[in-house]
Amino acid sequence: MDPGGFKMLKFMNELPTDFPIAGVHCVPVFDNGNLMMVWDREEKVLTTIGGRLEENESIQEGLEREALEEAGIELAELRIPFASWFWKETNSYTVYFLTQVNKFVSIPEGFEKTGYIITNFETAIDMIMNIEGRGERIEIIRRAVKLAEDLQLPERVFDIEDLPWIPFDEGKE
Repeated sequence: MDPGGFKMLKFMNELPTDFPIAGVHCVPVFDNGNLMMVWDREEKVLTTIGGRLEENESIQEGLEREALEEAGIELAELRIPFASWFWKETNSYTVYFLTQVNKFVSIPEGFEKTGYIITNFETAIDMIMNIEGRGERIEIIRRAVKLAEDLQLPERVFDIEDLPWIPFDEGKE
């Protein structure tokens, strides 16, 4: 919480309207209890998928672009806002959405994210704690799993064959 009493991380079920939404993030979840996160090579953290909206970009367009750029996924129609982070410096929000994956595609090169992991929520929380040692992202993940359980999402489980094959190059360092 900031000194003025404004809680930076809030859990909600509708989009905030008091300040602009400048960023979007998503937590794609799977019916088998797993979620997807991405590795940020610059910050050296495991993070949710997302970033700042580009000029004149809608929230939905931003979610789609970020999911493609950072994880090589196209999102399904399910997109439920569940948390917001208020940035006092810019008087704007980043909003977090619970989503599902429609399909996997290639991850474009040249972005700060270098790949994704699909894991269960417990392991994701352990990894975040060991890498970062702080709790904001963990609280976002905990809220996402609670919402996914409450919604009893329709079945959408991927088999290993659905994941893109990336050959191992033994000679590359």
